Amino acid sequence: MDVATLERVSNVELRHLAAMAAIAEEGSFGRAATRLGYTQSTVSQQIAALERTLGGPVFDRPGGPKPVRLTPLGSVVLDHGRALLAKAEALADAVDRFKAGDGRIDIGTFQSVSNVILPSVVRRLRDEHPGCDIRLSEEEPEQPQIGDLDLLFYDGRIDGDVEHRKLLDDPYLLVAGAGTFPEGPVPLERLDGAPMVAWPLICDQPVMEQAVARSGARPQIVFRTAVNDTLLSMVRAGLGSAVLPWLAIRGADVPSDDRLRIHELRPSLPLREIYLHWRAGRIHSPLAGRAVEIAVEVAAELAPPPASA
Repeated sequence: MDVATLERVSNVELRHLAAMAAIAEEGSFGRAATRLGYTQSTVSQQIAALERTLGGPVFDRPGGPKPVRLTPLGSVVLDHGRALLAKAEALADAVDRFKAGDGRIDIGTFQSVSNVILPSVVRRLRDEHPGCDIRLSEEEPEQPQIGDLDLLFYDGRIDGDVEHRKLLDDPYLLVAGAGTFPEGPVPLERLDGAPMVAWPLICDQPVMEQAVARSGARPQIVFRTAVNDTLLSMVRAGLGSAVLPWLAIRGADVPSDDRLRIHELRPSLPLREIYLHWRAGRIHSPLAGRAVEIAVEVAAELAPPPASA
């Protein structure tokens, strides 16, 4: 490829190609100007600039009532020019959709949030922006990272160059089989030696278990799993009780299960804190900004009850 030709072609402007396409379709400079909302002299100037850039005429101008015709050079230029105009139109549409909130958002989440908070966030985002592309990933690593995510839910603050918004305090409650403990709050000391099922020692679980131990209680952990439904199935089966955050209990619809009972603990354990994180200094897309707003609203509506029995 000739370097000089490449340099000339790189100076071609999309507005000149748009004028050229309109003239070819309308057959005259005047009708093209009317279609584009320009004066005829403006269209003539644009084509003159295009021809100077390309180094040759793109239209034959017979004069009079006869329509203008593309030159061989003009046919080549318009053939490729239409492809460029179509891509430019697609780009403009994509930018408009992004600004309107119909872009893509990648959200990291974990089990409790996935069950209770995210369904409302996703539903409202899709209702407001039917064309949006929502991607979710669920995991609970020891050291979570924002990476390429737009937003990350996590039960605690994470390290790194991130900003955050606290969504709610999530109290720990005791879930036991009906009749295992008397109705009402359960003293932590009653858990000493009691069979318990529990999450693995990740996230806030070690902090919670250390708080139980400081109270003088040493439960007997007989089973660990990260799956809330499995834990609760084992509680129903009589394998042991479980200390779980209120959000996990709500997500599993425990209050409606007459085989289970929810008890407050005395003294209460340190609250689990639920945060929404994003990369510091990153400009939110309208979709991500709206997701944050909705998450805050949903969390506020989920304020845990002051007491459960």
